[in-house]
Amino acid sequence: MKAERKIMVAFLLNSGFAVFELLGAFFTGSVAILSDAMHDAGDALSIGMSYFLQRKSKNSADNIFTYGYGRYSVLGAALTDAVLIIGSVIVIYRSALRLIAPAELNAQGMLIFAVIGFAVNLIAALVTRDGASLNQRAVNLHMLEDVLGWAVVLIGSVVIKLTQLYIIDPIMSIGVAVFILVHALKGFGEIMNLFLEKIPSGTDLVQIKNHLLEIEGVADIHHIHFRSLDGENNLISLHAVVEGNPACAKKAIKERLRNLGISHATVETEAVGERCEERECVIEEKRCNSHHGHHH
Repeated sequence: MKAERKIMVAFLLNSGFAVFELLGAFFTGSVAILSDAMHDAGDALSIGMSYFLQRKSKNSADNIFTYGYGRYSVLGAALTDAVLIIGSVIVIYRSALRLIAPAELNAQGMLIFAVIGFAVNLIAALVTRDGASLNQRAVNLHMLEDVLGWAVVLIGSVVIKLTQLYIIDPIMSIGVAVFILVHALKGFGEIMNLFLEKIPSGTDLVQIKNHLLEIEGVADIHHIHFRSLDGENNLISLHAVVEGNPACAKKAIKERLRNLGISHATVETEAVGERCEERECVIEEKRCNSHHGHHH
């Protein structure tokens, strides 16, 4: 199933479910269910945005977005993570208030809602798993924590029913919120690295350079720029100093880079002994330009 279809299924399940949960929270008085309801409403909103941004990200490059629209899906992931972070902080605050003053709950009602909640979210989590894009991974994290949240409510409601310890409800709520917060912050960090043009995670520039220097006729590799467009598609540009036929060397370099999972490579070749403009200082360039002036 395509990424956007998966996100759409998650959206429909989530939005319908958020309404159901609000009723559940009202009916049982559980802050754990209310926190889940708020969270799901936020989820539905951000998943809806993710859906449109994921679709937009599939658009091909044009004269305005020359690299294509891949970053739109990353934007979707960033918004989704931001909603999660804010939601978790609110839930932790509300639950802390309940810790100070525990309220009586309808444990029977909680149990019924928890069973249904667990089942529905488990289906959504299974539908959205195996996502490659950062966006889909963020959506799947949503689903996963919903399953976790309901599993916790399920266990909690049984314990409350047996022991009447109402304080368990806010404790569970805080546990789930902290778990979500940690994961969302981690995802947000990855997204920031992407926007800050850091080299793709799990790659090593020195290793890539060494791989290319193994190619026959490649004497030197320099002026490398390497980044990821959306966490999946990596772009590189570099200068290669070449002995012999530059066209052959360029082809070999591009092939080697493709094997390393780099989809878009820009390679500039230089002959051995040729001065690389990028390495020279600006004064050289000025002297060069004034030099050209004399010929006219």
